[in-house]
Amino acid sequence: MPTPRLLIIGLDCMEPSLVFDRWRDDLPNLRQLMTQGSYGRFESSIPAITVPAWSCMMTGRDPGELGIYGFRNRRDRDYHSMGISDGRAVKFPRLWDWLGEAGWRVAALGVPGTSPPYPVNGSLVSCFLTPSTDVPFTHPPELGDQIRAWMPDFMMDVPNFRSDDKQRILDNLFQLCDQRFTLAEKLIVQDQPDFLMLVDMGVDRIHHAFWKPMDPRHPQYEPDSPFANAIHDYYVHVDQRIGELLQICDDDTAVLVVSDHGAQPLMGGICINEWLIKNGYLTLHEPPPEPVPLNEVAVDWSQTRVWGAGGYYARIFLNVKGREPEGTVTMTDYEALRDELAAKLSQLTTPTGDPLNVKVFRPQQIYQKVRGRAPDLIVYFDDLAWRSVGSVGTGELYAVENDTGPDDANHAPFGLMIFHDPRSPQNGQVLEGAQLYDILPTLLHRYGIEAPKDLRGKVLAL
Repeated sequence: MPTPRLLIIGLDCMEPSLVFDRWRDDLPNLRQLMTQGSYGRFESSIPAITVPAWSCMMTGRDPGELGIYGFRNRRDRDYHSMGISDGRAVKFPRLWDWLGEAGWRVAALGVPGTSPPYPVNGSLVSCFLTPSTDVPFTHPPELGDQIRAWMPDFMMDVPNFRSDDKQRILDNLFQLCDQRFTLAEKLIVQDQPDFLMLVDMGVDRIHHAFWKPMDPRHPQYEPDSPFANAIHDYYVHVDQRIGELLQICDDDTAVLVVSDHGAQPLMGGICINEWLIKNGYLTLHEPPPEPVPLNEVAVDWSQTRVWGAGGYYARIFLNVKGREPEGTVTMTDYEALRDELAAKLSQLTTPTGDPLNVKVFRPQQIYQKVRGRAPDLIVYFDDLAWRSVGSVGTGELYAVENDTGPDDANHAPFGLMIFHDPRSPQNGQVLEGAQLYDILPTLLHRYGIEAPKDLRGKVLAL
């Protein structure tokens, strides 16, 4: 058997248009995989966010089934219990669990949703949600000691990547990338796994930190910045590391390169709670003198029907009687209020009066099941080009900046996939209509493992 039989290179947030079009000629290793295999854009989960997208991809389940609706999730029915859902929230087996059960020796490195680490048939290194290497971050535990010996400064993520300390961020990004690929190379040589998957978070981080200098479409474009080529050079570096990693794999290794979603310039923010206040849905005892998060002001819940949260998309929560502590909305009025909100939000425009292309999703209509405490409505502003700003006290509907720190980019609803199996080359076949959910059923089918009948995705012809 070749080692590994299957290699997955996850590149968080890698943008299809940059790889397939703009920089295609500068990325020889990705270009060769595309030319010899099959490739295409694919639709991410809704929401198109790292947490939950990678877990959706690896389980074949949607956010509703997982009960994970973003980086932060409501933990309770009170008004401010938002917390991060780590790997313990994922209750379904992932690709490497299925392969391990079938006798494959596996290695999963830095895949979001794997913190804290758990037992697999092989090795696992947890993800960016791990606070540091001072806590358990590997299975088996002794692998952590080995990694620290190889790389004493092993990083779980780029610290504070939403800051203005751009050169330090850039240095950290290349270090993070090199560590992930070097670790993959060492484990392939040492353990000869049948399956290895790594995820580089650096692509996502560099978009958030350096999109303004690259893209004239950005409202705060920085044309003469010394960082104008930062994202391009990082893509070139990742491509080079992919080539080096493939050199130590067998000639028969099947390779999947995949991103969980894409990226685009951040055009601005919609202050969702300010909109709710203006439209009479949300009432404060008194407005704050300066912008602050909603959980830092006194909300008059007895007069509030709706509140929202910021992020890549807007989460809309209804204050439901018998569900929330001071609920005001009866279940008789629930659907009518959702319809009313969807209709009003759909009329939002940009500051210049152009349609904002608002998409409003009801969890019960887009998910196979709805577990946990889902938002009552999920709202995309212009396919995520505009983000949701949750702060109150601005008095304004529109924001120029993110309220959680400097941010140049927002996510985009389509990621990419490139697949090449040397034993069945596809000669540049372009995949159409693919979804993130198709990855698991396609790979289980390819390797003769019976998949559950209720998976979300379909089998792709790769």
